[in-house]
Formats: sequence, structure tokens, C-alpha cells
Amino acid sequence: MNKTDSYSGPERRIHKLYVTRNTEYHVRKGVCVAVRPRRSEAWFTHHHAIRKHLDGVVQFGSLVPIPGPPALGQRLYFVEGEEDVLTSSVVAILRPPKKVVAQYPESP
Repeated sequence: MNKTDSYSGPERRIHKLYVTRNTEYHVRKGVCVAVRPRRSEAWFTHHHAIRKHLDGVVQFGSLVPIPGPPALGQRLYFVEGEEDVLTSSVVAILRPPKKVVAQYPESP
């Protein structure tokens, strides 16, 4: 058994990768820091979700956001300022590799 298998405390990872049908949303401490299309390694520089807080989720078939961590099949709900962002359904929740985290673009 390695060290990570025996840890039972609270989640300490600060980066999450939420994958929808066409897009990857990279979130650090609850804030979207980078977005890119799944079929490309090029980052969007002006996506509306960037720098917005992941405020909750929207269940399939609903438009009402609810607080809580995202799960597969739910839509991400980003909020900050006047424009909210609602994604398509999440198909995967991953931990981004360190190599990818190091490539995040600078915030605009």
C-alpha cells in the first residue's frame, strides 16, 4: 500500500478538471482558471467562465442552480458579476496532471 492509499483525511487537492462533451473546465480552489476545447491543446483566452466561481450545479432537465460539488451528468454553474455560465453535462471529473497545470495561461 502506498502513502496516498492510506490517507483518510479531507480532500487537499486544489485543482479539478471537469470535462463536458466538447470542453474542459480547469478549476483551482473553486474558481475557473482555464478552459480549452477537448479536441485541442490550445487554451481559450477569453472564455466567459474564466475567473468565475463554480457556484453550484444544475440537474439535467432543470434550470435552477443548486449548491454543491458537481457530479457526473450535472451541468456546471459559474457565477461572478453579471454574466453567469451554464455548461453542458459533465462527462468526467479528473485531477489534471501537473504538466497541464503548469501550462495554464495567465489570467487576462
